Amino acid sequence: MTTLFLKCLLGALAVLLIAWCSKSRHFFIAGLVPLFPTFALIAHAMVGSERGPAALRQTALFGLCALLPYAVYLLVVFWLSLRLGLGATLAAATLAWTLSAGALLLGWQHWAT
Repeated sequence: MTTLFLKCLLGALAVLLIAWCSKSRHFFIAGLVPLFPTFALIAHAMVGSERGPAALRQTALFGLCALLPYAVYLLVVFWLSLRLGLGATLAAATLAWTLSAGALLLGWQHWAT
């Protein structure tokens, strides 16, 4: 139960830091905060302790590949931000992330297993 609370606390701290950064004159740092490996640290600790080094290595490789859907998301936000409103931009970017993440999962299951 304590570890679950600590995981929740890490997530809450990340959200608070994003909110704080977005209000500062260095608002762009809010885009870096989500990339701090808060949840990756948790996932890697769990996979590494429960499944061993080989599974940890495969999880890290998949994490590198998972940067592609995030890059798609950011490119769509960048491209649409001056063309559409905020809601439509974020909805389109989220859809693009979902589609590219689905393609990644299908590809990973086909080639990595």
